[in-house]
Amino acid sequence: MRLLRKAPTTCLLLILSTSISFAQAPEKLNAAQIKQALNKLEVLGTVMHIAAHPDDENTQLIAYLSNERNLRTTYLSMTRGDGGQNLIGTDIREYLGIIRTQELLAARRQDGGEQLFTRTNDFGYSKDPFETFNVWNKEDALADVVWNIRRFKPDVIIARFDTSLVAGGRMHGHHTASARLAMEAFDLTNDPNAYPEQLAYVEPWQPKALLWNTYSFGRGFNSSYEEGDEGIYALDLGKYNELAGKSYGEIAALGRSEHKSQGFGSTGSRGENKTLFLLWKGEAGNDDMFDNIDQTWNRVKGGNAIGALLKKANSSFDFENPSAIVPTLLEARSLLLNIEDEYWKEVKLQELDLVIKSAMGLFMEVVANNFSAVPGEQVSIGFEAINRSGISATLTSIHIPELDKTIAVQQSLSNNIRLRGNESIRIDQNTPYSQPYWLDKEGTIGMYRVDDQNLVGMPENAPSLTAVFDLDIAGLPYRYQTGIIYKTNDRVKGEFYRPFVITPPVMASIKESVLVFPDNEPKTVNVVVTSGRDNVEGTIKLTLPDGWESSPAQASYSLAGKNQEQSIAFQILPPKNQQEAFVGVEATFDGNTYNRGLKVLEYDHIPIQTIFPKSNTKVVRVDLQKKGQFVGYIMGSGDAIPQSLEQVGYEVTLLDPNNITKEGLSQFDAVIVGIRAFNTLPQRMRVVQPILMEYVQDGGTVIAQYNTSLRNVDIGPYPFQISRDRVAVEEAEVVILEPNHPIINGPNKITAKDFEGWVQERGLYFPNQWDDRYTPILSSHDPGEPPRNGGLLVTEYGEGYFIYTGYSWFRE
Repeated sequence: MRLLRKAPTTCLLLILSTSISFAQAPEKLNAAQIKQALNKLEVLGTVMHIAAHPDDENTQLIAYLSNERNLRTTYLSMTRGDGGQNLIGTDIREYLGIIRTQELLAARRQDGGEQLFTRTNDFGYSKDPFETFNVWNKEDALADVVWNIRRFKPDVIIARFDTSLVAGGRMHGHHTASARLAMEAFDLTNDPNAYPEQLAYVEPWQPKALLWNTYSFGRGFNSSYEEGDEGIYALDLGKYNELAGKSYGEIAALGRSEHKSQGFGSTGSRGENKTLFLLWKGEAGNDDMFDNIDQTWNRVKGGNAIGALLKKANSSFDFENPSAIVPTLLEARSLLLNIEDEYWKEVKLQELDLVIKSAMGLFMEVVANNFSAVPGEQVSIGFEAINRSGISATLTSIHIPELDKTIAVQQSLSNNIRLRGNESIRIDQNTPYSQPYWLDKEGTIGMYRVDDQNLVGMPENAPSLTAVFDLDIAGLPYRYQTGIIYKTNDRVKGEFYRPFVITPPVMASIKESVLVFPDNEPKTVNVVVTSGRDNVEGTIKLTLPDGWESSPAQASYSLAGKNQEQSIAFQILPPKNQQEAFVGVEATFDGNTYNRGLKVLEYDHIPIQTIFPKSNTKVVRVDLQKKGQFVGYIMGSGDAIPQSLEQVGYEVTLLDPNNITKEGLSQFDAVIVGIRAFNTLPQRMRVVQPILMEYVQDGGTVIAQYNTSLRNVDIGPYPFQISRDRVAVEEAEVVILEPNHPIINGPNKITAKDFEGWVQERGLYFPNQWDDRYTPILSSHDPGEPPRNGGLLVTEYGEGYFIYTGYSWFRE
């Protein structure tokens, strides 16, 4: 590939960093894992699995291909899952995309696959690929699929979904779109006239075959195909891996259970699992889809000798003395460095180096004394290296390429004697902030903007700083590269790793994403200023649209220590007329102006993620009348509605479902049940529901937000049936069915204008059958579909009201 000659470091990241997470402990293989890796070293074959979202992938297929067939296997997810719900927190949209990116990387660490993406954004549910392509920009999406195929070089591509609009039930438009893009890309990747700008970095590539994984999510897609049909291939994905001590169904469940924000905890399966694949394009083997692919070292010029050495090392591997094969592996490594096939050189070099490192019990890492630094800052780092084998080794140097700095070491690594050292480094003034690359520039609703072709599709940023260890092992050179990280000891978690990040010297944020002004009264807004380094001081001001005022006009801040915070209060006075606008924050320091805030995503199952969003907060001046004062809120899967209610003057109490009583509810003017509460708290909500209905009977109001389908569960006082009906088009007209109903006329009159500027989709899981005592209030539908009248149902019950709504209020 041309890029390897022009920019080897960049291409190394392109080829090898497709699923490395740079905030983990250094990878250390045990003896069984070393044996598995040796098996894989003997196989030269690649497979790409393509679908639309995190959780779409067939994790059992990935586990089987990667560990049974020992193929280099990647999952290309068109999106990062930004448009879904978050069952473990309140972070949604681009922040949910970051969480789900890390969950995918965790899943790949379980099943042995790798991970790639495109620039497409999960903008919410889409009912057909035509809407999807209108929002995504089909040409850019197709270019990204072609790009990922050209750089990963799959021998075989396996699509997760069908290309038809209806397959075993109506398909998500993103799903169908992913299959159609795979179909089109297959014919373009080897055409030099297709996206020729990519050829500055990669070469054309033609996969052998494109197949469809005919089974999908239990919807019976297999029903029309049988093993033995023309073009049908079968794989038994239920095999048992003796080295792992698990079936591929059990390994797959571990990977699928990493999708915690989606509540996809899974139980492993055992036993035969025949899965069928239909050949769409190209040519596959007679009996096995991989039979016509040379998966040996014969496919590489000069590879025979390498393959023979690797076979020798594998066959003589001793589980009780792994390092005995290292001399043979080092000999193979020397030959590998001289082959012309740059792709397989880099792929197998990474695999081989990990085996050598693990067989010798080598441990090497560089740790910063803090989890962050700013450009120009002096940072203390500590390095550690140890060789826990009898193979002679010398650490010659540690190089930090981003700073062009080399630490001369030249120390022997004796058997089990730890080598440690410290060094002071200065971060280059031009070092970029550690912002997720796809969020660095503003994109569109359907596409993230990424200007650097080399970054397109990468799962995450490369580490801010890397450390390259150069060693002499038994007289032969060896190199190991790892990200510089931050490590500490947590009293509960023990050894705890966190990504080392580059931050602005000062960050300023308004915590609220939206500020609502229901009248002409000013609101107090607290700007949180965070220091990225010691001794930061300057001024803070709000950047205001015309007609808005702040007091004071600006304020001073002073922070003596790094990672400290200071809260500064501003009074924002809105205009008299209704208006929507944005307020920004600017901080000055050392003659420069900074306009980024700080967002930290901290969940136990993923590495801490640090983001620096532009300091913009939406402000809304709206004439709003308020009825009642006290609201109780039962949180479901997580949303920010309580904060929104507080914005307009309500006092909101979050209710513990385990301690809800009729007497306790009597203090509230209304009780709201959060999204999917009956799904996420099924047993407890069965107990709470009768108490809520008693509260309604006594004159209270209960608003229940959407849930997915439930069986034999009452949500309201009278029965209704939740369907999969939804309105996906954000701009779909909303018709008021009962214009004279109290819910429409007071305390604020609702009109069609209130549904303008809707985010993502109108709503989902609307009831399609209900008791006659319910009154449907609103109706909407997607183009070409019948009216969906069940999105907002109201009924009187006793002295009070019960309301069920499937509209996506929590996103607005």
